[in-house]
Amino acid sequence: MREDDVQGAAAGTGTRGVGIVAGLVAALAFATSGPVVKPLLAAGWSPGAAIVVRLTLGALLLAGPAAWALRGRWATLRTDWPTVVGLGLTGVAGASTFYFFAVERLPVAVALLVEYTGPLLLLLWAWVRTRRVPSRATLVGASLAMGGLVLVLDVTGAVRLDPVGLLFAGLAALGNAAYFAFTARPIALPPVSLAGAAMAVGAAVVGLLAAVGLLPFVAPDVQVDVLGARMHWAVPLLVVGIVPTAVAYGVSAVSVRLLGERLASFLALSEVLLSVALAWVLLGEQPLVVQGVGAVLVVAGVALVRLGAEQDVAHGAAPAPAVDVLEEREVAPEPV
Repeated sequence: MREDDVQGAAAGTGTRGVGIVAGLVAALAFATSGPVVKPLLAAGWSPGAAIVVRLTLGALLLAGPAAWALRGRWATLRTDWPTVVGLGLTGVAGASTFYFFAVERLPVAVALLVEYTGPLLLLLWAWVRTRRVPSRATLVGASLAMGGLVLVLDVTGAVRLDPVGLLFAGLAALGNAAYFAFTARPIALPPVSLAGAAMAVGAAVVGLLAAVGLLPFVAPDVQVDVLGARMHWAVPLLVVGIVPTAVAYGVSAVSVRLLGERLASFLALSEVLLSVALAWVLLGEQPLVVQGVGAVLVVAGVALVRLGAEQDVAHGAAPAPAVDVLEEREVAPEPV
């Protein structure tokens, strides 16, 4: 193997490593929303009000980093506006809103399970679009990850499934898949700028839905108990706006750009594992043994998907990570 090939492989491995770390950081940030928002909803806030305030705060907090990353290249916003609007409508506003509609009619575990079929939807879409069968590692890894997710969420027993709730959860899954598909596009707009602009679009959309009454907005001035402390409602919402929104979306966008939609979407399943761990540490909700087994299956599945993703890209069965596509464009020789 030539020296430049070795250096390129090492650089690629380093890039993937950074992407995985960023993805896990984003998953941990996303996972913090549950323990913080749950007491607020129990105190009388409607899910719609929490979404509106969360996305609005997230958009405001991401505005500075998004503008700094652009460094005056405002033309990229005009060039890449279809991706910004598509991500804001589907991956930000759509996924959040339809998920909260779903949990009003379904058990939270069922709604989460359906929403997190988004990676499978991406896998099936790439299969249909490219007409190339994914690698065995990808198929086995996807099966292990989704089976493990069922165990982690402990979806057992007789569960009454509301058809409308399942429809909303399915739409949330489409939004979940769209988030990774739009974020993974090889565009000139920096990932943090994409996240900030899309967050602004999403905040505007959910704000409009709340204004016309389609998204119930109830926001009483209350004190809430969060992790054993009594505080004003503004404190947990500020935390939600910063950690599982501004930080999570900003870091996640970087991860998706580095890893590609397939690996990044399955890596995002770790959010469920981290949510269970946080509930154990912060709320004393000890996980069951079956959930531990499920966690092992999810980790093993993601590892196999990582291996299979590289094989699928090489055989044209999956899109290459945006960072690789952009690098190829930069070094492409001029036509003679």
